[in-house]
Amino acid sequence: MTRPLDGITVVTLEHAIAAPFCTRQLADLGARVIKVERPGVGDFARSYDERVRGQASHFVWTNRSKESLALDLKHEQAPQILGKLLETADVLVQNLAPGAAARLGLSFETLHKRHPKLIVCDISGYGDDPAAPGPYRDAKAYDLLIQSESGFLSVTGSPDEPAKAGCSIADIAAGMYAYSNILTALIERGRTGLGKRIDISMLESMVEWMSFPLYYAFDGAEPPQRAGAAHATIYPYGPFPTGDGRSVMLGIQNEREWLAFCTRVLEQPELATDPRFVTNARRSAARAELKALIDDSFARFSADQVVERLDAAQIANARVNRMADVWNHPQLAARGRWVDVEIPGGSVPALLPPGATSARMDAVPALGADSERVLAELGYDADTIDQLKRSGAL
Repeated sequence: MTRPLDGITVVTLEHAIAAPFCTRQLADLGARVIKVERPGVGDFARSYDERVRGQASHFVWTNRSKESLALDLKHEQAPQILGKLLETADVLVQNLAPGAAARLGLSFETLHKRHPKLIVCDISGYGDDPAAPGPYRDAKAYDLLIQSESGFLSVTGSPDEPAKAGCSIADIAAGMYAYSNILTALIERGRTGLGKRIDISMLESMVEWMSFPLYYAFDGAEPPQRAGAAHATIYPYGPFPTGDGRSVMLGIQNEREWLAFCTRVLEQPELATDPRFVTNARRSAARAELKALIDDSFARFSADQVVERLDAAQIANARVNRMADVWNHPQLAARGRWVDVEIPGGSVPALLPPGATSARMDAVPALGADSERVLAELGYDADTIDQLKRSGAL
């Protein structure tokens, strides 16, 4: 079986989520990804929790199909080892602290002279371009901080209190843009024969995803109001409780659907022409009154019964699933989207990448699991490898 990135080698100095998520997707497509980690500790995301057979949930998600090389980047032998690795690498990815890669001699400007075909992708919180550093260049940039700086928190949550996303959305955004830019750079290199630098900012990635609320608030206009899990400007569009303690999400997009909802779901056709609710703008303004009516109607039914009524009326809907429900989602099972992946301590199901039919789904590596083999490939003999271990380089 061949994959799109077979033959591509990626060296990555990565930790946390953004860079590992990017490089895992490159590995999914067949790239060889050599993950350089600190000896004895590794990527600090390894210790976030122990929820997956003793392994960290974030780490299992973002690090399958990689090779782990334990190497102290500050050891005197590290530059030589990294230099040998980069001689045959196609891509270098790093999300070290701003300026750290340059201090290690791994800036694009330095590397491009020796490795003109090498693509270098730098991921940081606020951008790491020496020509335009900006006042935030050296600021710490954790996912939640970027959610805040990008304005995401201002439009997410309840009217009384902002809320963060339940997953690392800023890291994911940066990882996705790094991934797509690397694929683009590989195509470009096929034409020019040259590598390039990619400078990915978590802030810029999230602000791009915030473009709808930004334009909604264009030129000083009022921004979208926080509406919990409901839509900020369309109503009814959001979760509603049912009589069995569950919730059902539904969305009314137009007046035809509103009529069908009143007639066939609520069985109160008079609401369709009630002056309080005759347009979306009026429904949105009177959402508290309308919610009380919907809640009262849905309290007579279970979630399954409400879904049946919504389906019959051709009203878009979804169950508000919990994690256990998603693991057992019938659509994912019917499409065969789960496969087993080995991790230290056993195996776990992993979702095939969206769109992929021939993804690489190899093991999540233990720390330093591939150090000796990688160094042997670089020409180091067993005695030298033992010496590197004793000196603390590995």
